[in-house]
Amino acid sequence: MYKKELEILNKKNRLRSRKIYNDFIDLASNDYLCLAENKNIAKKAFEEVLKYDSHSAKASMLVNGYHPLHKKLEDYLKELNNFEDAIIVGSGFLANMALFELVRKNDLALIDEEYHASGIVGSKLNSGKIRFFKHNDINDLKEKSKDYKNFQRVFVFTEGIFSMRGDKVKKEITSYARQIGTLVLDEAHSVGTCGENLLGITDEYGLNPDKTIKMGTLGKALGSYGAYILANKEIIEFLLNRAKSIIYTTALSPVDCAMAYYSLKEIQNNLNFYKKQINDKMLIFNSGSLIKILSSKEIKTLLEKQKALIKQNILIGAIRPPTVKSPIFRIILRICINNEIIKQTIQFLETK
Repeated sequence: MYKKELEILNKKNRLRSRKIYNDFIDLASNDYLCLAENKNIAKKAFEEVLKYDSHSAKASMLVNGYHPLHKKLEDYLKELNNFEDAIIVGSGFLANMALFELVRKNDLALIDEEYHASGIVGSKLNSGKIRFFKHNDINDLKEKSKDYKNFQRVFVFTEGIFSMRGDKVKKEITSYARQIGTLVLDEAHSVGTCGENLLGITDEYGLNPDKTIKMGTLGKALGSYGAYILANKEIIEFLLNRAKSIIYTTALSPVDCAMAYYSLKEIQNNLNFYKKQINDKMLIFNSGSLIKILSSKEIKTLLEKQKALIKQNILIGAIRPPTVKSPIFRIILRICINNEIIKQTIQFLETK
C-alpha cells in the first residue's frame, strides 16, 4: 500500500526503524541527569504505588482515572513552581495539543518557527489566527504582532531550551510575550537543567505565574514519562473541559507519577550537586545547555558516523530532515558520562 513511499524514503536515507540498544554509552537520550538509571528512585516509586489498591489509572482523568498520585505530583509541582494550579497529562505531545485548544476564534497565536512538532500539529486544530516568527527573533515577533490589539487573546508559544538547537529562548521574547498577552512556554528540555532551583527558564528568568503558562515533561530530566501544565485555575479548568487530549485519553500511569515525584525530590534535595555537574559539563564543552549540536554535510555521512560509533558502543543522535532542515549530530551531555568519552566522540564527529 505504501511501498513506493517507503522506497523513496529509503533512497533518501530517511527511512526510520525501531532498534533496541542495550549496554551502550548513551549520548542520545534526554535523560540529562541520569535519573532513569537511579534504582533508588524506582524503588521508592514502586513502594509508593503498592500502597494503593490499583497501580493503574484505568480510565480518563474525568471518569475515575484521577489517582491520588496524580494529585500528589500536581500539588508538589504547584508548590515548587509557585503556580496556582496544575494538571498531569499523558505526554508532552498531548500537552501541546491541549495548549493549542486555548486559541479560540478571534485569538492570535504567535509561534517560534522552531517550536516542537506537536505544537505545529496542534496549531492546525484550532480556529484562531496562527503566525510563525523567526527563531528567537524579537524584531520579527514584534513585526508579526503589530496588530495584536485587534485580537481578543494573544498567545506567544516558544520553548525554554530548543531541543534541536540547544539554545535558550531569549529573555526579551519572554518579556514581550507577557507584555502583549500570555507566554506559553514549553519547558520539556529546560526543566531539571537550568534555573536557580533547576525548574527551568521560568526559574532562571524569574517569570512569575501571571501571564505565563508552563508545560514540562516528566520523561526527560525527570527520568519518567508524561507531562504537566501549570497555569492559573481558570486555564486549567478550561483545559479540563475543552482539551480533547486530556478528556478522551486514559490518565497517566500512577507509576510514572511516583517516579517523577521522587525524581523531583532527588533534585531538590541535592541541588548543589546537580547544578555543579550541569555547569561543569556546559563549561567543558562550551555549550549553553546539555544539548550539543554539530552539523553534518549530508545524511550519508551522518549515518556512517553514527554506525561507526555504535561499533564502539557509543550512541548519539543522528537527526535527519524533516525533523531538522539540515542533518545534525545531537550529543546529550549527560552528567553520568565520562568527559573523556564525550570529548573523543565530539572530535570524531568533527573530523572530515
